[in-house]
Amino acid sequence: MTYIVTDNCIKCKYMDCIEVCPVDCFYEGENMLVIHPDECIDCGVCEPECPADAIKPDTEPGLDKWLQINTEYASKWPNITSKKEPPVDAKEFDGVEGKFEKYFSENPGEGD
Repeated sequence: MTYIVTDNCIKCKYMDCIEVCPVDCFYEGENMLVIHPDECIDCGVCEPECPADAIKPDTEPGLDKWLQINTEYASKWPNITSKKEPPVDAKEFDGVEGKFEKYFSENPGEGD
């Protein structure tokens, strides 16, 4: 098992999870974060820290797509180990349906 970031992170990107991760397995895209599944130690401390409830264990049904997305982009995006400010409009996008299709960006974030 590993933890993965799902679509509700898109355009929210709160980053509270980064502060508690003991192995620094988060990677930053332009408008979301992902977890590197091979680096995650399955400790679960990040899951309750996410205000957008976007972090899930990969054992939950229907998350195969998100496991693939986390795996792919963790190898393309820069590592991030320090919390930054979330987007100013993050609360407006929290809970919006269909965010992957509407807003997902393949572009990397800044990282550390």
